[in-house]
Amino acid sequence: MKRKWDARTKARIVLQGLMGGCVNEICRCHELRPGLYYKWRNHFLENCHIVFEEQPRPPSQSDLAVENEKLKRLVGELTLELNNGGSHR
Repeated sequence: MKRKWDARTKARIVLQGLMGGCVNEICRCHELRPGLYYKWRNHFLENCHIVFEEQPRPPSQSDLAVENEKLKRLVGELTLELNNGGSHR
């Protein structure tokens, strides 16, 4: 039966090897094939820059309130335009 490894455990195991641990010993300790360790290591190294990328922040309540007011104003202006345009026909 295949074992499921969570992301934190994979990262911890890969870091043990990157910090100078003997890969064969690490794999033996965790009952892991060296090929799988190297696959994880490569994936880790290819994606580690993501940690330093800025994450988009969710809009705050005040941001949403400002946006809501802008939209209400726009709907009002468009409604007036439609009403005024319809009465001139």
